[in-house]
Amino acid sequence: MTKPKIVSKKVLLPFILITSLFALWGFANAVTDPMVQAFKKVLELSNSQAAWVQMAFYGGYFCMALPAALFVRKYSYKVGVLIGLALYAAGALMFYPAAITEKFWFFCLGLYVLTFGLAFLETTANPYILAMGDKETATQRLNLAQVFNPVGLILGLLIAQQFVLKKLQSDDIADYSSLDEAKKALIRTSDLMVIRDPYVILGLVILAVFVLILVSKMPQAKGDGTIPSLQETGKALFHRPKYILGVLAQVLYVGAQIMCWTYIYQYAEAIGMASDVAANYQFVAFIVFLVGRAIGTYMLRFISSGKLLMWFAVLAGACAAGTIFIEGHLGLYCLVGVSFFMSLMFPTIYGIALNGLTEEESKLGAAGLVMAIVGGALMPKLQGMIIDVGGNGVADTKMMGVSEVNFSFILPLCCFVYIAWFGFKTFKNEHIWEI
Repeated sequence: MTKPKIVSKKVLLPFILITSLFALWGFANAVTDPMVQAFKKVLELSNSQAAWVQMAFYGGYFCMALPAALFVRKYSYKVGVLIGLALYAAGALMFYPAAITEKFWFFCLGLYVLTFGLAFLETTANPYILAMGDKETATQRLNLAQVFNPVGLILGLLIAQQFVLKKLQSDDIADYSSLDEAKKALIRTSDLMVIRDPYVILGLVILAVFVLILVSKMPQAKGDGTIPSLQETGKALFHRPKYILGVLAQVLYVGAQIMCWTYIYQYAEAIGMASDVAANYQFVAFIVFLVGRAIGTYMLRFISSGKLLMWFAVLAGACAAGTIFIEGHLGLYCLVGVSFFMSLMFPTIYGIALNGLTEEESKLGAAGLVMAIVGGALMPKLQGMIIDVGGNGVADTKMMGVSEVNFSFILPLCCFVYIAWFGFKTFKNEHIWEI
């Protein structure tokens, strides 16, 4: 029997258009991660205070995912995408007045609105990709589309490294906090303008994409007015153990990913490395992530999704353990290596959790999985609090014989343990769960 194609010719153009969105939100993720360290330096924040950047960014997903899903249930995918792009552009452009006021909360508000748009885009794009073909190849198809996500990540990091981190004056001064207030004010104003520019340019690019999608013709799915009630669909989802466990796995995965990418700068700082140099390691991590995604997508043709997820989580956990207990550059290499094994997780967990659901359950279920991105808001904040145990530095005290920043990676390790268990349970129960 011939295995169905991952993407058929008749849906190739819609697939390409929707897949391009994956790179757009990858770009936003990558540009934002280094901003935690940038704001910490420029505005003299603690690690936990600077983590509000991630709280705002990933908190927006949590707040808007369900409204976005309800909208998509009733209206067309195209309208959902256009609303997402409009909110994305509005949030990015808010960085212009935020830089003028020099208020940290204003920057966070811009990120919050920006991720309202990303929530719309992800809630729309992921289930749409899954539906573009045979159910047997759905997880492979989503992994293929997600390959373009790290392309956006790499481009976003290059922009952050070359046009933000290298231009921050506050990062070039050994004891920035000891300067008199007048000098700090000048540097702060200059650095906030540097942080502003990539977002303003991004907002203008998103507006151009908005116009392109607006004038493009593509098949759209639309509700027919006979959709089940929200309560009925929600109740059905709560009786799907695979889905519930999958949402928790997604919360922990996103938390682990953002912790491993955000705090690579603090880990590098602990071994005396400047932020712009640390960005090179994050760049390598994104390359490794891209390679891992491509290899993982290919391996799914031969290995069940649950089994492959289990092994990738086990190996990610091993790398996280190395990050904790091996200090210096070797520990940093382990932290970079985590990205290879994380690469498969988001789309695979997503595909496993939604597999076997009805079309309407999938639309609402997609919102739950996008809301799970809130893990990226909560867990980095918790990790920042661990790093701040001994003070605002990153290696002020020892915990279990290693510096506090090393010990803080116990959180991603715990996440990978659960994901490995979820993959194992999926693999062992594939006939019961119809995976």
